Amino acid sequence: MKRASGVLMHVSSLWGEYSIGSFGKEAKKFVDFLSDSGFTYWQVLPFCMADESNSPYKSFSAFGGNPFFIDLPTLHEKHLLTKEELDAAKQKTPYVCEYDRLKEERMRLLALAASRADFRIEIKVAQFIKEHKALGDAARFLALRDENGDTPWQAWKSQEPSKENLFFHEFLQYEFFTEWLEIKTYANQRGIKIIGDVPIYVALDSADVWASSEQFLLDGRKMPTSVAGVPPDYFCEDGQLWGNPLYNWKYMKSDNYSWWRERIRHMLTLFDGVRIDHFRGLESYWSVPASAKTAKEGKWVKGPGRALINAIREEAGDKLIIAEDLGDITDEVVSLVNYSGFPGMRVFQFAFLGDRNTPHLPHNYPKNCVAYTGTHDNNTLLGHVWEIDGNQRDEVFDYCNCPPNDWSGACEMIIKTMMASHADTVIFPIQDIFVYGADTRMNTPGTVTNNWQYRITEDQLRRVSCNKFKYLNTLYGRI
Repeated sequence: MKRASGVLMHVSSLWGEYSIGSFGKEAKKFVDFLSDSGFTYWQVLPFCMADESNSPYKSFSAFGGNPFFIDLPTLHEKHLLTKEELDAAKQKTPYVCEYDRLKEERMRLLALAASRADFRIEIKVAQFIKEHKALGDAARFLALRDENGDTPWQAWKSQEPSKENLFFHEFLQYEFFTEWLEIKTYANQRGIKIIGDVPIYVALDSADVWASSEQFLLDGRKMPTSVAGVPPDYFCEDGQLWGNPLYNWKYMKSDNYSWWRERIRHMLTLFDGVRIDHFRGLESYWSVPASAKTAKEGKWVKGPGRALINAIREEAGDKLIIAEDLGDITDEVVSLVNYSGFPGMRVFQFAFLGDRNTPHLPHNYPKNCVAYTGTHDNNTLLGHVWEIDGNQRDEVFDYCNCPPNDWSGACEMIIKTMMASHADTVIFPIQDIFVYGADTRMNTPGTVTNNWQYRITEDQLRRVSCNKFKYLNTLYGRI
């Protein structure tokens, strides 16, 4: 890896007029900002459909795209929506994603657009689905779910979707990926690479488990025998019971990890690199009996380890794979990360929780790592500096030579410290570029409300000095 820097911001956080960020002109303008500022990477969160709490880390498909990101003005340009329909879809506020309204209205509007597709679009959709089997599975799953009253797939009675409904979901996937690949092409032309995000687990109620049930640990009723989670720790005395079905690693090994290979290939057509979430689960994972009330009842079980890493490397070639190696990290996990050659993660907000040997202090960063001020699960940098106790804040200010009692200035000095660090790559959430507080936080783990809503405005982005960041990127050899 060459020295570089980037910005973490999900597509949903882009500005625009239609309730959520999309693959429209705003995405290209954001790419322009990154390029003009000397950044190299735009990192996003998972592109899959979000769950009932709007989290992109639990989805009906690990492969399928979120139809809310389809750009409505683009559909209007293709004569699939009228100007009146476009005007009626305009948002009430530019500052947050209007999820309630999206869930109520957007799919009906997209169905209207799909119903106007002519035979030329139909041919393109059919060819696209033929070339992308997993997206065909996702479309069929969603169509069947519609026709079975949105019930889990184990309870379905109807097993054949209507032609119109199946085409609708196939059209959504075609349009999603067609629009996104235009954005990615534009980004690459401007010298910007896109980093995607791969959640380690999938949802039970998903096209992945429905279409490939042999890949998961299920009983005769197609229900999990054990589920995923993490053990009790300092932050949660009961641990976290995620509830995802666990992989049947023995079966996966027998077919040479074909499902994972297809997933990595797919992700690396969408992105220039990916972050693998909860990487430590590939060495050992927390297995909880499906009947358990809390994650306390789980145990560590050995994961696929080097065999899966080899498969991932074969599919990825020289493309960037980031190992999210945060949390309860053992020597065995460190050994697996080292074996993989993938850069691990460092997070500044964790830097002053331990002694001076912690890997999250900038002077301890190895060359082969990706360092963040914070992730989507952390407070913003300004919120963090404001909320930590006085002694820890004094350490931060002293370490980064921050001006006394200047919170905004402290954030800028922290960013400068990370820019100067030995880490090949540094990534800053957009909130930290803006120096915004905790009210703009993206997600608070363990909570189910008021998450994933944050959006920026074009005016806010305009107020950021591209020259300042281009200077820092140039000064520290990150261009």
